[in-house]
Amino acid sequence: LLTGFLSQVGHEPLPPTVGRNILGRKVLYLPGFFTYARHIVEVDGKRGLFRGLTPRLISSTLSTITRGSVKKAFPLEDMEHVSNKDDVKTSLRKVVKETSHEMMMQCVSRVVSHPLHVISMRCMVQFVGREVKYSGVFSAIGRIFKEEGILGFFVGLVPHILGDVIFLWCCNLLAHFINTYAVDDNFSQASVIRSYTKFVMGIAVSMLTYPFLLVGDLMAVNNCGLRAGLPPYAPAFTSWIHCWRYLSAQGQLFRGSSLLFRRAPLPAACFPID
Repeated sequence: LLTGFLSQVGHEPLPPTVGRNILGRKVLYLPGFFTYARHIVEVDGKRGLFRGLTPRLISSTLSTITRGSVKKAFPLEDMEHVSNKDDVKTSLRKVVKETSHEMMMQCVSRVVSHPLHVISMRCMVQFVGREVKYSGVFSAIGRIFKEEGILGFFVGLVPHILGDVIFLWCCNLLAHFINTYAVDDNFSQASVIRSYTKFVMGIAVSMLTYPFLLVGDLMAVNNCGLRAGLPPYAPAFTSWIHCWRYLSAQGQLFRGSSLLFRRAPLPAACFPID
């Protein structure tokens, strides 16, 4: 949890090492998950690996409860599920209806759980500057409300929701079209393949929507008074679009997406931040 987020904010306290890619060429690799984790333990002890865990667990619990409540209010029993007997037009209509239902549940649960997600991110990123500004859930709630108001609990929400919506629609529609047009019903393992299509599509689409997750998490800690959210780590972004453009200019939109084989970025020139 902590190692991945510190990689996202660009905190690299350990030097890269020389390795070789699949073509045998020498490349620089940043320390992987286990090396990074050892560094955190050396600095903070084993408890350091669990920074921000309490608000993250509360956030996940709120998300689960909210999804359950929405599901009860709009039960799936009222939805028509896709059947192999459906024609193309009918099956597509059902996929759109089911995806819309999933999107509603995801968006509502994201809004409800996001304030705790913000607190979790800020608790974790304090590792960079050795700060103790956010030391507990209730004190963090009071501090954010006092310094930033209600909107402070929802920084980074828009890119997260956009990423969720794009992920759901792309994953469900791609899986539907592959199952409909690419998988032959005469093939003996057709049903097995169809059962895994959505899972595989989810992995592929999650990589494409990762920049939304990254930008949302960076906005949660940006310009909040913590070292990792201020120069030289990052400019004070005026919006999530500003953050996106800044990362895009540096070729860093997928920063932190890999925990094991992390290529070191090329020596940076001066990139515009406006």
